[in-house]
Amino acid sequence: MQATCRTIFGRSWSSTARLDGKTVLITGANTGIGKETAIDLAKRGSRIIMACRDMEKAQTALKEVIELSGNENIVCMKLDLSDTKSIKEFAEAINKGEEKLNILINNAGVMACPYGKTVDGFETQIGVNHFGHFLLAHLLIDLIKRSAPARIVTVSSMAHSWGSINLEDINSEKGYNTRTAYAQSKLANVLFTHSLAKRLQGTGVTAYSLHPGVVQTDLWRHLNGFQQFMMKMVSPFTKNSAQGAQTTIYCAVEPTLEKESGGYYSDCAPASCSAAGKDDKVAEKLWDLSCQMLSVTWE
Repeated sequence: MQATCRTIFGRSWSSTARLDGKTVLITGANTGIGKETAIDLAKRGSRIIMACRDMEKAQTALKEVIELSGNENIVCMKLDLSDTKSIKEFAEAINKGEEKLNILINNAGVMACPYGKTVDGFETQIGVNHFGHFLLAHLLIDLIKRSAPARIVTVSSMAHSWGSINLEDINSEKGYNTRTAYAQSKLANVLFTHSLAKRLQGTGVTAYSLHPGVVQTDLWRHLNGFQQFMMKMVSPFTKNSAQGAQTTIYCAVEPTLEKESGGYYSDCAPASCSAAGKDDKVAEKLWDLSCQMLSVTWE
């Protein structure tokens, strides 16, 4: 299996790396770059767990991934990242049913949605994009450590560079702007990876965050009319889902990244994140707030 990542600047990356005997868990794997990631990593011989909210769509995607990859060692399981009860039930099933988990890909996300709250009262974008994946990683970390060498890959966005973490109003209750809330959630992904890498030093587990590019996906569905028009105007310069999945795949399989952790990537190469994405103090405060709001304790 060979993946190729090319940019408009001509830089390219390709890999024939195999994942035989490895287990990969991908959230939001029934559509977009999540599904393309599943197809690619399945072709490399790994066992794929597709963690999806909509099981009807997941079953359709499952058949497609099996057909296109030629790999039948693929399952889909129910996971709703907007509901901590669902996350706990899912994680319990994984911990009981899987011998190992070598790669966790935090791919699922929501973007620019109208103001709403998750089952547990979190603003939807920070709740799904950050809190949901934070709790999932927390509940699976012991299994991931036992499976080392292992990787945790989190799909962020260049939108993180527009964001700031409002520690006093993380759920945007005092004022809501879809763009600001999305940018905050994507910055939270970068800071989570930054903090996670520090905590995992010496365990054989590494962590990466990434910008997939401007990708034509279902995430656009909440954009307003003008935003939809603008996206159509720039669509010739955007990536399709297969192209958008390449940096995720790079972070999951590139051998030279085994000794790297905590970094941010774009176009299948190391990239610079914003100054806010490197802020140790805010990263620690966000970590502590996340633990507090989710009622968990990381060792």
